[in-house]
Amino acid sequence: MLSNVLIVVVTVAAMELFSIVAHKYVMHGFGWGWHQSHHEARSGWFEKNDLFAVVFAGVAIALIYAGSRGRHPLEWIGAGMTAYGLLYFVAHDGLVHGRWPFRYVPKSGYLKRLYQAHRMHHAVAGKDGAVSFGFLYAPSVVTLKRQLQALHGGAASKATVRPDAAKAAPDAPAPSASDAPAR
Repeated sequence: MLSNVLIVVVTVAAMELFSIVAHKYVMHGFGWGWHQSHHEARSGWFEKNDLFAVVFAGVAIALIYAGSRGRHPLEWIGAGMTAYGLLYFVAHDGLVHGRWPFRYVPKSGYLKRLYQAHRMHHAVAGKDGAVSFGFLYAPSVVTLKRQLQALHGGAASKATVRPDAAKAAPDAPAPSASDAPAR
């Protein structure tokens, strides 16, 4: 029993590492056709980027199915992927992007740092030159500002970095291109 819990916890951690790589090299690479919708204003409940969640959910379901048919411990790996998906939905879709029926902006602690880091990710227009590709890991805003400056030649140009996002105080959320919920 304890080993199954450990498998789930290790899978959640591994999914964050996998997600950082997938977000940076797939979603901001050849998968930009789906992910671009996430960096633009959304109309309606869904965006094309949600197809990534459908694909990953399908993999988790297949693993749970295979594990329940005797291919242990695949069901626990699938359960860990599902747990990560739930955390992603709560933290990323709900907290950061306001896809809940209510809005909450954290004022302190880890959730504030997570919120700020992802807002800094969306500070860059387009797929290139972004920072902070994690969904549950959140570097400090000071670190992310340094990375943005390094990526954009010292002073970021208005064409690549949204001017209102780069000026946010280290302890304030980075604003999006408009007052609409951050994408």
